[in-house]
Amino acid sequence: MTRFKIDTENNITAFGSSEQIEDSGGETEIFASRQELATLAKTWPATRLVEIWNSLPGIEPVERFTSQQAAVTRIWKAIQRLEPSAVAPKRPRSVRKPSSGKKPPRVAQKRAGASKTARVIALLERPKGATLKELMRATGWQTHSVRGLISGQLKKKLKLKVRSFKREGERVYSIKPR
Repeated sequence: MTRFKIDTENNITAFGSSEQIEDSGGETEIFASRQELATLAKTWPATRLVEIWNSLPGIEPVERFTSQQAAVTRIWKAIQRLEPSAVAPKRPRSVRKPSSGKKPPRVAQKRAGASKTARVIALLERPKGATLKELMRATGWQTHSVRGLISGQLKKKLKLKVRSFKREGERVYSIKPR
């Protein structure tokens, strides 16, 4: 029976027998059926399932799945074409390829999130402030996400005094320059 190992970087490796799988101290998870994969996936965020799917070779990248079950089913079908690694491999064959997908790796996403916060602050420090639409364009986010950043990150965490008012029927936010 073919068994699969997935590590923290979402690399999936196929093995012909369980003796070949080396224990790596809880950094990997092992599964042999779609049901076992589904059980593991219950604890994963939906973004991890998208990252796993987008890292598989020869598939069309997606931005999200309609459900966790759909994601597990599609991933399971895609990994069935993997060939089991040779006995006691030095470096197991992985399905991970350099991503040409739309989303950057997690580390880059975190940096991008911080730069978006800095971008929003810079816009809000302008003399006229920034409209909600300008903030949405600068971040690529929806209205509720921009308002959440202003309320949670800027006001509560960074303790910035953000003013909100309407100018010509449009919501405008501003802060005093530091």
